[in-house]
Amino acid sequence: QVHVAESGGGLVQPGGSLRLSCSVSGSSFSFYATNWYRQVPGKEREWVAGIVDGGSGNYADSVKGRFTISRASVENTWYLHMNSPKPEDTAVYYCRVSDTTGVTSWGQGTQVTVSS
Repeated sequence: QVHVAESGGGLVQPGGSLRLSCSVSGSSFSFYATNWYRQVPGKEREWVAGIVDGGSGNYADSVKGRFTISRASVENTWYLHMNSPKPEDTAVYYCRVSDTTGVTSWGQGTQVTVSS
């Protein structure tokens, strides 16, 4: 069974930096696409960034130029680098991965709070 785990969340000051990690285990298939989403209470989950193997990252307008999605050198691990975060970036961040059979899996999320 596929297990997706996000980590790296916490409290960060506006203008600081934070790196979120998404690690996947429990599957014999390759993962070719990873997307990050975020959600605040009372609002719908929104897409933040995504990357496909061999491609470059795509970003929501709200984070473009500040966040970077990348694949780690460690197998089945991806990052979301958050630079110059703003208070409005405060949310629970989720990772969604897609394997080569078309199956998608979600993690449980990691809380990011941007505050001074």
